[in-house]
Amino acid sequence: MAAATTASSRESSFVLLIVYQLGICLLILSSLAAADDVSRASPDSAPPGCTNDNRLVIVKSWANGVEKDSLGGSSAAFGSILPTHLEQGHRFPATFSEPLNGCSPSSSKLSGSIALVQRGDCSFTTKAKVAQAGGAAGLVVINNDEGLAEMGCANNDTALNITIPVVMISKLGGEELNKSMARGVKVELLLYSPNRPNIDYSLIFLWLMAVGTVVCASLWSKFTGSEQSDDRYNVLSPKDSNAAANDDEEKEIIHITTKSAIVFVITASTFLLLLYFFMSSWFVWLLIVLFCIGGVEGMHSCIVSLALRKCKGCARKTVNLPFLGEVTILSLVVLIFCLAFAIFWAAKRKASYSWIGQDILGICMMITVLQLAQLPNIKVATVLLCCAFVYDIFWVFLSPLIFHDSVMIAVARGDNSGGESIPMLLRVPRLADPWGGYNMIGFGDILFPGLLVSFAFRFDKANKKRVLNGYFLWLTIGYGVGLLFTYLALYLMDGHGQPALLYLVPCTLGTCVVLGKLRGELKQLWSYNTEPTERTAVPSGEV
Repeated sequence: MAAATTASSRESSFVLLIVYQLGICLLILSSLAAADDVSRASPDSAPPGCTNDNRLVIVKSWANGVEKDSLGGSSAAFGSILPTHLEQGHRFPATFSEPLNGCSPSSSKLSGSIALVQRGDCSFTTKAKVAQAGGAAGLVVINNDEGLAEMGCANNDTALNITIPVVMISKLGGEELNKSMARGVKVELLLYSPNRPNIDYSLIFLWLMAVGTVVCASLWSKFTGSEQSDDRYNVLSPKDSNAAANDDEEKEIIHITTKSAIVFVITASTFLLLLYFFMSSWFVWLLIVLFCIGGVEGMHSCIVSLALRKCKGCARKTVNLPFLGEVTILSLVVLIFCLAFAIFWAAKRKASYSWIGQDILGICMMITVLQLAQLPNIKVATVLLCCAFVYDIFWVFLSPLIFHDSVMIAVARGDNSGGESIPMLLRVPRLADPWGGYNMIGFGDILFPGLLVSFAFRFDKANKKRVLNGYFLWLTIGYGVGLLFTYLALYLMDGHGQPALLYLVPCTLGTCVVLGKLRGELKQLWSYNTEPTERTAVPSGEV
């Protein structure tokens, strides 16, 4: 058993290292719960005289009659309205304009086809007029970067007579079409703009995953039969306090302080700016590697803890390994499985089913992090969550005033990342959205409120509170309601990024403070675990 204890302590040390490595990344991505991963147009020019709404467009393509992957685009503020159903659309051959900028009459025949032109050199309305004069059935503008831009009207184009649909696609989409047409393949396009559902059912599953992760992490000591992490919160004699301190040292629990909370947010802001200015594919790959390491450690810790509850004798079988020393066979077998799982996910991370592996690794990692990092009282929780609250709002809503772009959303979107996506989030594919994509929630939106909910559970247990008279149930409900407010705001803002902690912090920390004030326990919650000689258990029936 001593060998098993040594191995367990060694594994805990490595997990602690991973927590420090991933901590900054987790805070950076705290607003992803309210980010929409479907590409949207960004403002480009004012549209006087233009009356069309900017809408997302699906560009279906066929090469020699074989259907290819659809492309995403956005419609212009002028031109004809696209149909909302696939059956109402019409297929037309695609033809590149000559010259490619589409600013002058094309030498290539555009009649009865969808003209493809490159953005630049003249206004969007000029390109549309030239294409329409050439007999084109539609116009597709290829952007000069990976995003989409709103196609408005020039200031002198207040009265337009453009009757063809005008759509913009990304630079990557244009390159895909060019590759097919360069081989002499006949490419056909169909443009339509379906209505997006108000609510996608996958949000329910994502909500359940987020709330379930917080609840599981809080109750993990019950699931695994481990009581050590709660002993130090009981009313202890000096002797028992020393024992608890020794247990803490063995488990290497991270006790968050007010100073570390402030430093953490400042450091995270610095790192966020580095990501914003120097984002690249190798940087995202570094995050992917860190995510895999943390996911392996989290998954390993969760599986071993659950296995030892069912088979305590498994910890007695050990083996000596180079560099690692004596470890349990169970731990080694589980580690090999977790490594294989993470490697498989990394290799297939762009597959349609990869979200399952990403969610499993992420949930296991967050459960482990919430076992290692703990809040001692409401004072520290207030500092940490209020700092994160301001951090989230500033980098989502106020940063455009300085950087002309929402820094948080730009990093979450993965601009200049070479097509790689940041993995520190849970995601579920949209079931009813014609554009597909994923609903997402960042790890920070689970971890920060989760720290407070976990503290509430330990407080209730130490003070022998019943469910209704405690704090855990009400903070869990508050967290769930806060998530609902987040998704409501996302819907009302038409999918534009929202700082999720704007809604989660008041619904969790606010609930705790209000309940504590009403019950006369706010002072105890505020200084809990800092003055053990003055702390006494509160009877379960006291309100």
